[in-house]
This record gives sequence, structure tokens and C-alpha cells, in this order.
Amino acid sequence: MLQLFIIRHAKSSWDNPALRDFHRPLNDRGLSIAPRMSKLLQQIAPSPDLLVSSPARRAIDTAAFFAEAYQVPFSNIVQEPALYEASSFEIMRVISQLPETARVVFLFGHNPGLTEFVNQFTNQPFINIPTCGVVLLESTALNWRALYEENTNVEQYWFPKTSLQ
Repeated sequence: MLQLFIIRHAKSSWDNPALRDFHRPLNDRGLSIAPRMSKLLQQIAPSPDLLVSSPARRAIDTAAFFAEAYQVPFSNIVQEPALYEASSFEIMRVISQLPETARVVFLFGHNPGLTEFVNQFTNQPFINIPTCGVVLLESTALNWRALYEENTNVEQYWFPKTSLQ
């Protein structure tokens, strides 16, 4: 069984309009929600074999909270440039190249690509994965290259507004 946790970055700041999108930090809400969501997940989900993140500041900062909750060194987070502004197709390409030794993967990225990607694996599509939302995909595929719609399903999800009450 392969487990893929799709995690959208926490809420980011728009305070500095001159700052490039790639460099936007988490805002106060993001800095509050990300550690709470990571601790929630740490209580109910297995430790990741691999954390892969978009290198955009808001995504890598979100990944850092999850790494800390699972006591994974920050240096172990793989920064994958292809995940920044990635389409569903590009996300699938990144996943297909994951090492076979990683059975539980946390992947941090952005919308709309994450929502489009996840919706391939469910009969009840999400309109929008919210910031710091987590969706668990489980697959019976033998490896990441063999992951596709018929052997993979959305098993569970945790969104801040419904999971942190």
C-alpha cells in the first residue's frame, strides 16, 4: 500500500505587493494553523518516508512544520521546483519519479494543481482544497510509476475549519 498525503501550503501573506509570488511568507493565520495541522496529522498518520515540497517559501515553510512534528530534519525535505505552479499532469510526473523505498510520502504544493490532481481519484470532487488542507490518497500500486485512477482512492481528508475545532 502506498500512502500519499497531499498538503496545500498554509495561508500566505499579501502584505508586501512588491514581493514576488514565489517569496511570499506565511501570514499570522498560516503560522498558527500549520503547526496545529501538523500535530493533528502526527497523532493519526504514520511517519513519512519522504517529504517533497515546492520550493516556494509558503510551501517549504509549511513543510517545515510537518517535518518538525514528525522529528524529521528540515534538510531532509526534498525541494522539487516542478511543484511550483504545477498542473495536475506535472504533479503526476513528480510522483511517478518518487523512490520505491518511500511508501508514505507528504507532498506540499499549490492550487489549482493540487485540487485538480486529487479530483482524479474521487467520485466526490473537491471544489477547492483549502490552505493547509490535507488529503490522503491510498494506492494498491506496487510503485509510484504504477499509480493511476483505478488503483488509487481518496481515503480521508483533514481541513483546518473542520478538523481543528
